[in-house]
Amino acid sequence: MFNKNDQFAIDTIRALSIDMIENANSGHPGLPMGAAPMAYTLWTRHLNFNPQSSEYFNRDRFVLSAGHGSALLYSLLHVAGSLEMNELKQFRQWGSKTPGHPEFKHTQGVEITTGPLGQGLAMSVGMALAEKHLAGKFNKENMNIVDHYTYVLASDGDLMEGISHEAASFAGHNNLDKLIVLYDSNDISLDGELNKAFSENTKERFESYGWNHILVKDGNNLEEIDNAISKAKEQNGPTIIEVKTIIGFGATNKQGTHGVHGAPLGEEERKIAFENYGLDPDDRFNVPEEVYQLFRETMLKRANENESQWHQILEEYGQVYPELAQEFKLAMSRELPNSYEKELPRFGLEHNAASRADSGEIIQALSQSVPSFFGGSADLAGSNKSNVKEAIDFDKEHPEGKNIWFGVREFAMGAAVNGMAAHGGIHPYGATFFVFSDYLKPALRLSALMGLNSTFIFTHDSIAVGEDGPTHEPIEQLAGLRAIPNMNVIRPADGNETRVAWQVALESKSTPTSLVLTRQNLKTIDVEQDKLEEGVRKGAYVVFESNRNPEYLLLATGSEVNLAIEVAHDLDEQGKGVRVVSMPNWHAFDQQSEEYKESIIPSHITKRISIEMASSLGWHKYVGSKGKVIAIDTFGASAPGNLVVEKYGFTKENVLNEIQNF
Repeated sequence: MFNKNDQFAIDTIRALSIDMIENANSGHPGLPMGAAPMAYTLWTRHLNFNPQSSEYFNRDRFVLSAGHGSALLYSLLHVAGSLEMNELKQFRQWGSKTPGHPEFKHTQGVEITTGPLGQGLAMSVGMALAEKHLAGKFNKENMNIVDHYTYVLASDGDLMEGISHEAASFAGHNNLDKLIVLYDSNDISLDGELNKAFSENTKERFESYGWNHILVKDGNNLEEIDNAISKAKEQNGPTIIEVKTIIGFGATNKQGTHGVHGAPLGEEERKIAFENYGLDPDDRFNVPEEVYQLFRETMLKRANENESQWHQILEEYGQVYPELAQEFKLAMSRELPNSYEKELPRFGLEHNAASRADSGEIIQALSQSVPSFFGGSADLAGSNKSNVKEAIDFDKEHPEGKNIWFGVREFAMGAAVNGMAAHGGIHPYGATFFVFSDYLKPALRLSALMGLNSTFIFTHDSIAVGEDGPTHEPIEQLAGLRAIPNMNVIRPADGNETRVAWQVALESKSTPTSLVLTRQNLKTIDVEQDKLEEGVRKGAYVVFESNRNPEYLLLATGSEVNLAIEVAHDLDEQGKGVRVVSMPNWHAFDQQSEEYKESIIPSHITKRISIEMASSLGWHKYVGSKGKVIAIDTFGASAPGNLVVEKYGFTKENVLNEIQNF
């Protein structure tokens, strides 16, 4: 039963959120004021989460998908003992722990970065997917060591975004029954009334996906909200609880309007709201002790008891299932097994295959040596070579399966991979064609912003795709991905570079990786393997050099490295000194010391040519003002791949001709 103390705590949270926004003169008060009752009910009655024990693996995850309402989350974290009051007073200010939208790893208790609407919901699907997979893999009778919920607070805007359709469809199909979404249904969006743009039947939409729908007619009715959450936890399949709320509740003149969505209330309306809550408007940033005590006696007490019981179960589990327990603890630590790379294939000089095929062989080996390896493709597994051949598929009957069928849902796949990476216990990957990286670009950006160890496989890397034509031939995608801060974009030149690229991806602690792989065959580069491994890890290295001082410097990635080597042999026979540099990972190379960069691309060699079947954007910083860039700054064409490559000038004869013009 709820009482006046609960209502007082809710109004205190509303007031605290208002004060944060007023103090910053910036923010979104509408959601915190309207959604505080549902968030309070969830946190005090259901959520197994202690923000001061945020590494406890079996905790429930709470995701504020409507990240613009961050003041509500920070208020909750404060009363739960995670954030100092001074941080709330620095809301949206430089260097604070309370940025405008919640940021993963920046604020203790924030599970993922949210704000770009729809992505929080989709990443939560990834979290629920991780929970289901790990539970299917490790849980035994009376020993459920993975058993927690993912709760989401979503807005109208979240449900309008296209990614919500992809993610909700996937979640329903896979029966992710530990996923519960609280939908703040207030019929208002930033520009005005929701009915100007959104009129679908949410209940029928989600039920058609395989979800349960529960309607709470009064967003201030705590008993109704509590009962809805309890019912959702008993359902088969994911559940959306539609909670009808009044945006900006309490601000008499602005509540229920878009005017309270994304701007401070102003002093006059703040006073009205405080008086409607029964609070003193002269009290700013005031949280009475009884509110802190209420959270300690409900939320924190329950969370600590849950964690204590879990550790006891885990200890018993270790005695009965020692090998599984060891594997589980390794997965929780986000570490890789010792010497996992020993079983990865190495490719000899006779080898000639597409890097997507080599990646496929590596994936088979990784599935054996890295038990936490888990992923799939957006309906392109046969082309991406991303399925584990000896493993069963993940589905609602076989959650322990290793192959995820994401379907043609690239954006949801990218977000789900991020959600799994943030959840932990898994080294996740997702795969599609490189040109379709555009569909999941926002998820790639968030993975880099959050510093996740997500891995994205992008095959069919260039105009060599051929007959499928310009719609399927990536041009600007390499430059676009390379422009993302903190993203390893690796385009390997052969199978051995591909192997090391996978090692870089898996070993990364705070940088996601995009593997850009060919459909066309690649000859194995004749270079010492130790040199190759160090070079790929450092982003660039020398793969060929004449016996005479180099006059020319050829820079290339992927399949064009072999072309550059062919050119170099001809130049060498002509008595000209030449060096060829493979540059699979610009991001890594740019982080190296000036000494290393100078050793690979010496400043005194000014006759530089870059060769890459993609946009020229970015190459000029390496070739310099006197260099040449052989690239593609138009769209591709439909014809046999070899012919398209020839027509666009990626032949030995054309490159040699360009060199003669220096």
